[in-house]
Amino acid sequence: MMSPRHRSRRQFLKGATLLGLAAGFPTAIPARVLGAEAPSKRIAIGAIGLGGMGSGNLGGFLGDPRCRVLAVNDVDRRNLQAARQRVNQHYGNQDCTAYSDFRELLARDDIDAISLATPDHWHAIPAILAAKSGKDVYGEKPFSHDLREGRAMVTALNRYGRVWQTGSWQRSTGDFRFACELVRNGRIGKVHTVEVGLPTGSPGGNAPFTNPPPDLDYDFWCGPSPWAPYSQDRTHWNWRWQMDYGGGQLMDWIGHHGDIAQWGLGTEHTGPVEVNPIHAEFPKTGIWDAATRYRVECKFANGVTVILQNAEGQYRMGAKWIGTEGWVWVDRGGFETHPATLKQEKIRPEEINLYRSTNHIGNFIDCVLSRRLTITPAEVAHRSASLGHLAVVALALGRKFRWNPETEQILDDPTAGTLLGRAKREPWNIIL
Repeated sequence: MMSPRHRSRRQFLKGATLLGLAAGFPTAIPARVLGAEAPSKRIAIGAIGLGGMGSGNLGGFLGDPRCRVLAVNDVDRRNLQAARQRVNQHYGNQDCTAYSDFRELLARDDIDAISLATPDHWHAIPAILAAKSGKDVYGEKPFSHDLREGRAMVTALNRYGRVWQTGSWQRSTGDFRFACELVRNGRIGKVHTVEVGLPTGSPGGNAPFTNPPPDLDYDFWCGPSPWAPYSQDRTHWNWRWQMDYGGGQLMDWIGHHGDIAQWGLGTEHTGPVEVNPIHAEFPKTGIWDAATRYRVECKFANGVTVILQNAEGQYRMGAKWIGTEGWVWVDRGGFETHPATLKQEKIRPEEINLYRSTNHIGNFIDCVLSRRLTITPAEVAHRSASLGHLAVVALALGRKFRWNPETEQILDDPTAGTLLGRAKREPWNIIL
């Protein structure tokens, strides 16, 4: 009988359409880890999704001498050909293969890891297929498009022994880590409130419906989410502001400042026990339907309240932990404490010293080689995204609910529970 690792690409594609791959893919470790010499003597990378963040991440992998980018994929031929040309120019050859269907890239046995930077609604399916095909994943934030598929992603990555790094790169910068260490080591006393400042959204999406550009496979772009008439305000960067494909500014940033808030609290493996929507504003016209202004209070079992809100007025972007003896605030390029002398504190060796990374993509490659957990592994990323997913549900319903972070169930509100997952458009589905 032909082994799963030697099935043809056609057989792989046929079985992968519904994610019904056999569970027999072995845990693959890059050749250099096993001591064998791969032709390039480097970790082989395939890049899926080559737009804004995908292009930036591609540069990170091209810049790491331990990697070799072998293949690229995008449903927009303009992005695809530009990325292929960039890779070939970097290496001075014509070896990079361009695929319009990510499943063809994943069918290659010579690729060790992928860079995944698709819109949110295309995170889960490629990630799970990558895990089943024995590939490690550097995946963009937020971890998932809804909470249920996020848990499925964690299950698959664990089942197949894959390394995952989330693009929550703030963890790999000094100020964010030090701020969290100050909080974790009690420098501001007992924390009671955390303010998470996120961007304000914009109403819009009024561009007319037209035929999709000839270079864009629009039906594939819609994928598992509902099909809707094409508009230039729907795809590429603007997918973020539509709930069928993204989650607004709240979900776009929860994997940054929400993730840091949980890192500082030490709650990155759990979640709130109550979620209370205080305020929400939604667009009244256009196809953009994500909340533009919002405030959600999330109460944790330890008594701390995490507030997700627009960074307006007294509320600034970033994460601010408020304790009985002071506060710490951190943002990109901003770091303040009260008392101010906290910034001169030293974290002693016997205290809590958090995971240290200075290069987020480099940390992923380190862990592909060592098989250790990355600085932002799947479970942590899922819990950070879950904070946002729960807030989205609360904002949609306009009422608070109780949450069990152990069972990941909404208590005593069946309607709210139905919003934790989304149906997938045929033929796409998630089968572990």
